Amino acid sequence: MKFKPLMDRVLAKLEESEEKTVSGIIIPDTAKEKPQKATVVEIGDDVELVKQGDTVLFEKYSGSELKIDDETYIILKEDEILGKFE
Repeated sequence: MKFKPLMDRVLAKLEESEEKTVSGIIIPDTAKEKPQKATVVEIGDDVELVKQGDTVLFEKYSGSELKIDDETYIILKEDEILGKFE
C-alpha cells in the first residue's frame, strides 16, 4: 500500500528499540520506551527541512503511529521534528 502525507506532514519508519541492555539483560515489551528516532519514508508537499532517507529525532509523545503492511510508522508534523542525523 502506498501512503502520501499531506501538507507539512512526514511519514517515517520507527527504529526498533533495543531488546537487551549493554550488560545483556532482556527488556520486556512493557518496559520499553517509545522510540524517538525514525527514518523518513515520504514527505508532504510543504515539507522543506527534511527529505526521504533522513534519520530524524522527534518529541517523545508527538505524532500518530500506524501500521502499514505489518511495519510500524509514525506521521509527524515537520515542526515536531527536533533535528536530523548526518
